Amino acid sequence: MIRLGILGMSVGNAHPYSWSAIINGRFDGQEIARVGYPAVAVYLEANKDTLGISAAMVTHVWCQEREIAESIAKSSGIAHVVDNMIEMVGQIDAVILGRDDPENHVQMAKPFVEAGVPIFIDKPLACSQNDLDWFADSIAQNRFIMSCSSMRYANECRIAKQELSTLGKIELVTAVGKKDWKKYGIHLLEAVFSVLDDPLPVSVQHIGEPDKEIVHVRLANGTDIVLHLYQHISGTFQVTFFGQQGWKLVDIRNSYSMFRDNMIEFVRSVQEGKPRLDFKKTHRLMQVIIGAQESFLQGGKAILL
Repeated sequence: MIRLGILGMSVGNAHPYSWSAIINGRFDGQEIARVGYPAVAVYLEANKDTLGISAAMVTHVWCQEREIAESIAKSSGIAHVVDNMIEMVGQIDAVILGRDDPENHVQMAKPFVEAGVPIFIDKPLACSQNDLDWFADSIAQNRFIMSCSSMRYANECRIAKQELSTLGKIELVTAVGKKDWKKYGIHLLEAVFSVLDDPLPVSVQHIGEPDKEIVHVRLANGTDIVLHLYQHISGTFQVTFFGQQGWKLVDIRNSYSMFRDNMIEFVRSVQEGKPRLDFKKTHRLMQVIIGAQESFLQGGKAILL
């Protein structure tokens, strides 16, 4: 049995609740709804017959506020709440950093990385080149670091990938999502790049504005990708692939399935002793995230990658 620790949580990010429940196979829907995530309780209830990953168990949890850690522990049957995250070292086999505030990722991951504890880091891995370089250097030293958006494992994207060849050469991809580029741009990028089999991006340009962010990515093969993240719209994540022989709209809705498959892949990676997701793929997408931010600060200048 792989013993997992979970570090959480950041404002508005329910992953420590949902991921712990998915792994441990139990949840307290009333508690999850009480703390402000009724939608999580609903999809866990709808999928309760598939909850649980038999090879692993979340046994330890830490949050900056003990009250939150105790709530997460209560909601998914986590045995140990620790007052200092470093206490986990030696008591767990791997750790999940379930926070989506990338500016804090190096600081929080460093004790575990240096102790040789395999770690999964919630999206986005980094939002600065210095932090990304630190993770890349750690990978070069054979440290176990895995990070991605669960959108990479969305069933809807997997189906689209199966059907992609029927569309002919892909000329254009458009993607739409809610919220901001810094935290949610990676969702759209993972969805698009996973379907396209992780192609090489060569430039990125931010042509939008705050709360209405529009980012253009050009691929080495000439395909254009245009990503839209609007703070004040309703709707789900949607991606459309336009080929020379056809087009396909992908409407991504099944959060539970993608989260479960993501956690299964991390557990399998720990079992195999290395991440099943090549860090080069993650590194490329982080370069796009950081490049778009740089483009915005430079008034929409195209940034070569």
